[in-house]
Amino acid sequence: MNLQIGDRITDETGEWEVIGWPFTTVGGKNVNVRVRLIKLPAATETRLWAAHEHINVKRATLEEGNR
Repeated sequence: MNLQIGDRITDETGEWEVIGWPFTTVGGKNVNVRVRLIKLPAATETRLWAAHEHINVKRATLEEGNR
């Protein structure tokens, strides 16, 4: 997975921003990443995906102001 800090992920619970570098576990088969909810910045959690799963990511651009 090529997630980067500042990327945005949308799912059924809302839009989330990646706030930590992703790391893999189980020999690279699972990807963990720290995210925060855009609507409520105090809400953070660690998300887990199988490395082969497809997720929708919106890459932050310089115009949007990478944080």
